[in-house]
Amino acid sequence: MSKVLEGITVLEQGTFITGPAAGMLLADLGARVIKIEQPGTGDPFRAFRGGLYSPHFQTYNRNKQSITLNTKLPEDAAAFDELVRGADVYIQNFRPGAAERLGAGWERLHGLNPRLVYCAISGFGQDGPAAGRPAYDTVAQAASGYLNLLINPANPRVVGPALADAMTGFYAAYGVMGALIERGRTGVGKRVEVSMLEAMCHFNLDAFTHYFSEGEVMGPFSRPSVSQSYVLACADGKWLALHMSSPEKFWQGLADAIERPDIFKDPRFATREGRIAHQEQLIGLLGERFKTRSRSDWCERLQARDVPHAPMYDTSEALDDPQALHLQLAIEAAHPTMGTWRTVRSPVSFDGERALTVTPPPALGQDDEAVLGPIRQRLRERG
Repeated sequence: MSKVLEGITVLEQGTFITGPAAGMLLADLGARVIKIEQPGTGDPFRAFRGGLYSPHFQTYNRNKQSITLNTKLPEDAAAFDELVRGADVYIQNFRPGAAERLGAGWERLHGLNPRLVYCAISGFGQDGPAAGRPAYDTVAQAASGYLNLLINPANPRVVGPALADAMTGFYAAYGVMGALIERGRTGVGKRVEVSMLEAMCHFNLDAFTHYFSEGEVMGPFSRPSVSQSYVLACADGKWLALHMSSPEKFWQGLADAIERPDIFKDPRFATREGRIAHQEQLIGLLGERFKTRSRSDWCERLQARDVPHAPMYDTSEALDDPQALHLQLAIEAAHPTMGTWRTVRSPVSFDGERALTVTPPPALGQDDEAVLGPIRQRLRERG
């Protein structure tokens, strides 16, 4: 893939997900990302079964270099400053105030390198009554109103992946790239700030817009009802998803596929409004029909009639779908000690060229000599 950020050097002093996710997104686009970690332990997300290479860490740290620095030591502090002078971007996701205590605050680093784009990621913002509170994924989802759209009141438990963490990383990378474009005009770097609360409130924009414009407080079944979305069990115990939306042709195709052309004679289901109002009854009707055939049979029938559908895959199935195979979503590389390493490629292509090459997440301090060796030599020569 074309490395559109080639020549950009990013220092990432991030842990867990938000900072590393932002760094990974920039690395996927060709930036050189140097991950700065604590000697011995590194990013806490590394820890796993007595080792330092967890699946969680692997998820957000590909295409990076790893160096270890203890900036409480004068030699390491000097090396850090030298790295800052030559960098384009610095990313941290410390609690507000921690970067300043570590000598990595905006004012100091901007003084070392006025061209530096400085990205600070937090849970609740850099100031305000909640700025010092600890924030993790579920906390941010709850505070933004988003978790309310996921929790089934009949079985209230947290579900799904770390969405707030990952989305905050996306917004941070988005802000960094905007600041890099502006720096191309001004020659001066900006301070980019994003919090998990702000990111998830923006990601939840549809629910807020409904509230602002209609006074409607959306719940977990609001969008699926309006979009006419369904998950249905098939005869073989596998599941299938439908997203019928509003075009009548989709419903005609579905009625044909399930061999119920009379469905529209029922006033409950004759119109879009009726289907929304009586979705529970429609779920029951469709549920009974879909139990009569296997998932593959239903997919064949639905595809023949252009009905929007997909098998509800789990992670062991999704990448083996013919379309996923065609798109070459699963890629791999050789890790120097871990053997073959597999991941899902960046979804972005440039000029039709897919991102099929990847560097596995680094071992802790894997690049100490390559990155820090020349820097320490220069510092010694300066005296």
